[in-house]
Amino acid sequence: RSVGAAAAALRSGEPVAILVGGRVAADPAAQALAAHVAEATGAALLCETFPARMARGAGRPRIARLAYLGEMAAGQLAGRRHLVLVGTRRPVAFFAYPGRPGDLVPEGCALHELALPGTDAITALADLAEQLGVGVGPPPPATGDARLLPPPSGPIDPASLGAAVGATLPDDAIVVDESISASFGLGAGLAGAPPHDLLTLTGGSIGFGLPCATGAAVAGGGRRVVCLQADGSALYTLPALWTQARESLDVTTVLVDNRAYAILAMELDRVEAGEPGPRARSLLDLSGPSLDFLALSRGLGVPATRATTAEELAGQLAAAHAEPGPHLIDAVMASAGR
Repeated sequence: RSVGAAAAALRSGEPVAILVGGRVAADPAAQALAAHVAEATGAALLCETFPARMARGAGRPRIARLAYLGEMAAGQLAGRRHLVLVGTRRPVAFFAYPGRPGDLVPEGCALHELALPGTDAITALADLAEQLGVGVGPPPPATGDARLLPPPSGPIDPASLGAAVGATLPDDAIVVDESISASFGLGAGLAGAPPHDLLTLTGGSIGFGLPCATGAAVAGGGRRVVCLQADGSALYTLPALWTQARESLDVTTVLVDNRAYAILAMELDRVEAGEPGPRARSLLDLSGPSLDFLALSRGLGVPATRATTAEELAGQLAAAHAEPGPHLIDAVMASAGR
């Protein structure tokens, strides 16, 4: 019944969005099939905000993730009369805010649960494609190779951070993202990079990046792991660097150094609780004393360098990827004010 209802919605001629997640997001062939269904029916194709694993890179469909900020996600879904869920749940805002809806499904939009998490979403998608008469074919044309683009330059900000990571990414790498407030440029930077897997923060925990990268390197069969790790979150799980050194794991950590819990500062402003006082602001500041991530990393056995420009970051990334074992790059963001 869910396949028939979803097919009818996609045939209706009304604006439809397909939201994928789970195994569909992780499987390049399933992604390609979802892209063919979307192309054949004129539907928008989106991925859940925080996929546990998502296949990305050149030659794979360019599927936008549903935005983290609720108002941006609402804009992506605005005007849709139908939303088809494939391997994911009904989209909701990450946090509750005064006067803002938590449910991101537009008013008047019909929800079609083709396959929820824990069910065989890939088979359900194949059944939908068959009912629509959409054949399985190659993925859409490859996006460009990020290494053909001009190398990033200037200060390190979210855009140049993403560009540097994408331009230097090794083939078949695993990217672990806990860069938090600096992640907004990562999608564009990785879109044309060599094929890779992206692992993201699914549950809102703090300190996911370093241990996840460690586990990915153990299980990855020799694939290079690139970990984008925010500085505040890193403080929760720094001993993972020692494990990386002990096991000689091929992990390159980009320590996103902005000297603040920037995402918490942003969320504090968004709850509209009034202007916070100096004590509240100080709780979100990582200076006084400033952290020496070079010393911390080296003390745990992982070689470390510092980059203060996008050019330095790209060069240090390329050098780290070319050597076996773990490396850490302290990427000083322009917003750090030093």
